[in-house]
Amino acid sequence: MNTPTLTLTANSAGPPSAEDLVDVLLSKMTLEEKIGQLQQVDASADPLPDHLIEGVRAGRIGSVINLANTDACNRLQRVAVEESRLSIPLLMGRDVIHGFRTIFPIPLGQAAAWNPELVRKAARIAALEARSQGIHWTFAPMIDISRDPRWGRIAESFGEDPHLTGLLGSAMVEGFQTADLSGHGAILACAKHFVGYGASESGRDYSATNIPANELRNVYLEPFRRVVEAGAATLMTSFSDLDGIPATANGALLNGVLRGDWGFDGLVVSDWNAINELIVHGLCEDSRSAATEAALAGVDMEMAGDAYASNLAKLVEERVLSVSQIDAMVVRVLRLKQKLGLFERPYTDPAGFDPLVSDKALDVAYQAALESLVLLKNDGAVLPLRVAGLGSIAVIGPLADAPHEQMGTWVFDGQKTDTATPLQALRRQFGGKIDVNYAPGLETSRSRSHALFGEAETAVRNSDVALVFLGEESILSGEAHSRADITLPGAQSELLARIRALGKPVVTVVLAGRPLVLSENLPHTDSLLYAWHPGTMGGPAIAAVLFGDEAPRGKLPVTFPKSVGQIPIYYNHKNTGRPPNPSEMILIDDIEVGARQTSLGMSAFYLDDGSEPLFPFGFGLSYGKFELGGLELSQQIIGLCDRLKVRATVRNTGACSGFETVQLYVRDIAGSLTRPVKELKAFKRVSLQPGQSGLVEFDLGAADLSFYRRDGSFGPEPGKFCLWVATRSDGGLKAEFSLSAQ
Repeated sequence: MNTPTLTLTANSAGPPSAEDLVDVLLSKMTLEEKIGQLQQVDASADPLPDHLIEGVRAGRIGSVINLANTDACNRLQRVAVEESRLSIPLLMGRDVIHGFRTIFPIPLGQAAAWNPELVRKAARIAALEARSQGIHWTFAPMIDISRDPRWGRIAESFGEDPHLTGLLGSAMVEGFQTADLSGHGAILACAKHFVGYGASESGRDYSATNIPANELRNVYLEPFRRVVEAGAATLMTSFSDLDGIPATANGALLNGVLRGDWGFDGLVVSDWNAINELIVHGLCEDSRSAATEAALAGVDMEMAGDAYASNLAKLVEERVLSVSQIDAMVVRVLRLKQKLGLFERPYTDPAGFDPLVSDKALDVAYQAALESLVLLKNDGAVLPLRVAGLGSIAVIGPLADAPHEQMGTWVFDGQKTDTATPLQALRRQFGGKIDVNYAPGLETSRSRSHALFGEAETAVRNSDVALVFLGEESILSGEAHSRADITLPGAQSELLARIRALGKPVVTVVLAGRPLVLSENLPHTDSLLYAWHPGTMGGPAIAAVLFGDEAPRGKLPVTFPKSVGQIPIYYNHKNTGRPPNPSEMILIDDIEVGARQTSLGMSAFYLDDGSEPLFPFGFGLSYGKFELGGLELSQQIIGLCDRLKVRATVRNTGACSGFETVQLYVRDIAGSLTRPVKELKAFKRVSLQPGQSGLVEFDLGAADLSFYRRDGSFGPEPGKFCLWVATRSDGGLKAEFSLSAQ
């Protein structure tokens, strides 16, 4: 393809620098063309409408979203490069959340692997596939701290912990962008949603968020600080109203914290039509006011709205905004296009990339699915199953053979024909050795009819063990898909109870986009494997774990509640002045009828659910049995420049090899602000054979104890600390140390 080259007058002796190119372009642009660079327009219509093509030709559009086809991207790019006055290429955006064509586990599932390198590899595969189809920019990672499983978008998150979320979000950024944005297959990452979206009231999407300043700084902002340090090129504002100021108009956060405190010099884009929604929020009377608020707050580009296009020129004319303010916004757009190499290589040649769904991509998808699986229960060591001891298995449930559903939420380009389901994998891997008796029991996860129960019961009676695949269809989680009741939908609980009543061993596999409330279901299964929505290769990974070819190794990145009434429940909560004391708790069934009011047991717990979750953050079983011991600290007192070495031994006392993730938690006993009862600071993953021991070492410094203090400054405070080396957040080996002011 012939690509026109912009003629430059500066530094004509050699290739133009990024600054030269941007400066020359800016000097040539009209105000209308500058404003055009700040527009991202929906391009999902097929065929491309004439008004879109004309807008690109006239320089009124700088980016499009929802175009994911090489020919269409190149066709529209050709209009921008060869037919517009200044030949400025377009940025092509697309939601590539957990894979493009090869689908990896939902981000919450990837978080359960506790493996940043695996997240990085998955993002790299997704970037290569997306870039091969003309895409330059994805709107991930979503690093909202998510403490409410009713919220549909918890599926897109990395869970409830700032440290884990920041670590995995940074890994995803690195996988998308690589070290060089102009390199092969790199795409722009976009960390979202800045900030606080995960705290939506009652778990209702788009709802208001009321977050105290301390929590905002030390919890919700922390992952964003980490990904900015990791080089995230773009950020997206949140839909939510944060303490009365919607995030898209919050200059204190965008200009103050993000650009001022953290030095972020990348692009800030609104969420879909979020600028016009400032009117709906009640912050602005009209589109003009909304455009003013967003531009002054620091939003560079408007996604899928017309507030900027309709108002920015007039706001400049009226001197509400200055030309220099518009220029600063435009420069951030042009610099990204330059960094991506779009001025030199605006078109995409798929021949330079591996085919979609390559063997390498499937290998990474399999590993990601495998490591995301969390074993939550295994009474009687029913798992792993042994082919030698089985003549037949019953495969039951609406999600045993549902290729579309196991891909999960927010999948636009994956295809169910690429997906290997658990039923397919079990038949392929073991069908020649054992009988596989399949009966779905229910048509979908939401079905309430018992009409197919009899067929399922017959299959179980004719089998040695029942494998029951339950959970949620993909459409039941994700954006705008919050649920008030997060128990198993439809008649799935009744189906499981009927299967259990037949007296055969029962293994339940749950495929879902969120933590579900499973208290009612646990007594009806011997083993429980949580698979999230595991993506393209979920079936083979599940089959491998069920039959012991692989050991489960996932750990929960989010707390599982006993009941909806416990929500929000999360491990890194505050202690309160009256923390729950198990020895003083009085549960509802223990209260005498007619009992007089008493202060006994007045602490932070529920009469009907106590204070503990169903499964805590960091929990996950393996086929090995792991014991920790020999906790040692290198010293009892460390100074501000010292490092504390923490060592412990971990031993596999079980009969099977397995994986364990050893976790380090810390508590600041007394601070200028009250601190969480525990905070994750580090973790190490180990693999041990039966009887084998290993040494786990952690390195902790004063910087790891830092937080935003009462006076607003960031740093550690001298004093006493507790630490735990543990395999889950609610226990472990405990020690104490002190931080001195020296």
